[in-house]
Amino acid sequence: MKRLFVTFVALGLAAGMAAAQDYNAAIDAFNAGAQAENKTEALEQFRSALAQFEVCEEAEAAEMAGKCKEAIASTLLSIAKEQINNAEYDAAVATLGETVTTANGYGLESVAADASALIPNAWSRKGAALLKAKDFAGAADALKEVVTLTPEDGQSWLLLGQAFVQTSDVDGAIEALTQASALGKEEQAGKLLSNVYLKQGMTLLKGGKAAEAIEALEKSNSYVETSNATKLIASAYTKLGKTSDAINAYKKYLELAPDAKDAPDVMFTIAATAQKAGDKATAIEYYKKLSSTKYAAQAAQQLTVLQK
Repeated sequence: MKRLFVTFVALGLAAGMAAAQDYNAAIDAFNAGAQAENKTEALEQFRSALAQFEVCEEAEAAEMAGKCKEAIASTLLSIAKEQINNAEYDAAVATLGETVTTANGYGLESVAADASALIPNAWSRKGAALLKAKDFAGAADALKEVVTLTPEDGQSWLLLGQAFVQTSDVDGAIEALTQASALGKEEQAGKLLSNVYLKQGMTLLKGGKAAEAIEALEKSNSYVETSNATKLIASAYTKLGKTSDAINAYKKYLELAPDAKDAPDVMFTIAATAQKAGDKATAIEYYKKLSSTKYAAQAAQQLTVLQK
């Protein structure tokens, strides 16, 4: 009986020694992670240490397991930040997603929140880089991720609108730029929207859709009034046979661009159109403005007829 008791004691001592060795090995792995210069290697060591601490029976093992979890989550976040700084945006997004999942699993809500906040930043940087590289379709894809995650980000909506403009996605550009304008980017978005609607109006006018063109061109002028849009509106009204509206639009064009090279052409158009419509006063007014232009002889001839 005495010999059996001694055997049990020996087995107990051996088990205790083995457990102590396991704990010490876990400590060594944790220290190796803390001292590692390479973050990927550090991460592997912290994970190895965690696995070992979780099976150790020492009272301190649970506390050390908690420290391992903090180290793992923090190291993942640090790796993701380095990836962003190195322009490894897709890798960064993947690492940040892993960080969020890991940190939440460990109950580390602040680390998870920090990682979540960086995800739109990674997409935003990718989008800006692709815009600079003129990869507009790729930029649009990245920036769509940003505005999905942070719909209140007016700057990203503006950049998305710019990307859509370059890919000729008119509907996408209008939606994105309208959002940007509503979120504090009125001036920049307004200029872009004015240009988008101007191009849309030009396309519609060339396609024989004068009424739709006028609607788009007036929308363009509602953001930034331009002589180009106004002249096209006049042309569209002319095509529709709306003489009075056409004349008014041409007059507005001359107000916006009094020194335009084609100003004499427009004045002659106003005079001739008014004369044809029976608006004698307007015709005389604008023929008189042509006295020192290439239309001087024609204007003088028509004034003679009109002033009889």
